[in-house]
Amino acid sequence: MRILAALLVMLTTAASSIADAQGVGTRGRAATRGRAAAPATRTEPAMFDCPSLLGEGVQTKRSFCDVLTGREPADGIIVDLPPHAGPVTLTFDLHNRHMYSEELVKTNRGYRRYTATIGVLTMDNTLLSRAIVQNEFRTASDLVDRIGGGAGPGGVKAVAPTGVESISVTIPADQQSVSILGEKVSVVRLDGVDNFTLPGQPVAIISNVMVQYRPAPPKRTPAPRRR
Repeated sequence: MRILAALLVMLTTAASSIADAQGVGTRGRAATRGRAAAPATRTEPAMFDCPSLLGEGVQTKRSFCDVLTGREPADGIIVDLPPHAGPVTLTFDLHNRHMYSEELVKTNRGYRRYTATIGVLTMDNTLLSRAIVQNEFRTASDLVDRIGGGAGPGGVKAVAPTGVESISVTIPADQQSVSILGEKVSVVRLDGVDNFTLPGQPVAIISNVMVQYRPAPPKRTPAPRRR
């Protein structure tokens, strides 16, 4: 009798434990279903307004855009941010701006050392980040690409990107757009140095502009009222 009673107690306890576990599992699944999954992070080409578009690269097929100096964010390249939740990461490649001359290269007078400085600002003129690209040019192999649509040999333009610096800027969640604005460029030649800071001057080039963000959740539509 004692053995039978003990077995009954063990069976009752096991059944109760199984029921409790099933209840916890059901509640856990219900809670999981009740929480909406966070939207996945997206990376895509940025939408931007380029005041001085250079054109498309012959080899890379990238769109190259001049970065102009200015005093106000509206003077720069305006990047519109998609609807987002949380901060946005803006990335782009920053290049120096070279005027290519085959004659200067052949006569060993084409050397240039560029140092260009640009800023990424909010539309209320708050500086988020400053970026610098520096490189030396000696021969055509130092060019990143040639830009189509010009009158030069092969239908390319004289201006071309040289050097590359990969830039990444974190933009606060409350911003809807930012400006990429030129500050200055220093050009060292064999016979001297030039510095350009006046407003409206092209001091650098950007390409491959991308944004990484988490999409904003869709707006909830209120349920219609019952009559």
